[in-house]
Amino acid sequence: MSVTLIAGLGNPGREYAGTRHNLGFTVVEALAAAEGLDWQRESRFQSEIARWTPRPGITRLLVRPLTYMNESGRALRQLLDFHRVPVQDLIVAYDDLTIELGRVKVSVTGSAGGHNGIASLLEHVGSGFLRYRLGIGAPRPADMDLKDFVLGRFTNEQSIQIEQLLNTFVDGLRLLINRGPAEAMNILNRRDRHEPEQA
Repeated sequence: MSVTLIAGLGNPGREYAGTRHNLGFTVVEALAAAEGLDWQRESRFQSEIARWTPRPGITRLLVRPLTYMNESGRALRQLLDFHRVPVQDLIVAYDDLTIELGRVKVSVTGSAGGHNGIASLLEHVGSGFLRYRLGIGAPRPADMDLKDFVLGRFTNEQSIQIEQLLNTFVDGLRLLINRGPAEAMNILNRRDRHEPEQA
């Protein structure tokens, strides 16, 4: 049986809901909702998991690690080992400060770029996982600390923009899942906020 892990990165708890750093959670939750999937808490993996079987022999596990962002890699390592999933079959959706708000990029390699969740993945999982990078880059007040910015909430205008683009983000993630990184990069990395083709 083919198993793919699709993880959204974020911090658990109501106080973090809707923050910039939780955009990965938001997009994976939207995909689960679109597919009518239910989330189950699985304590042994320190995660909430939604099981998706689009056709016989194909299993996709949508994952929200509950370890907090800085230990995301630990939870995902446990899941990879248990299900014997190679690292290249792990897709990780997460917020990226270096990308303009509303845009998406797909990549396979690169450093953590200051993102603690990706640093944890590189430490515990290694490189080679697929990165679904959701732009949160936007001007921030000069006196605002970077940590406060990513853990802060979107402005009303930005929240509306994210809401309007949520289906586009989900469609892009489907594209990556169904067609693979090469095609997803070719379409999404060059796309200028237009809705991606249906996967």
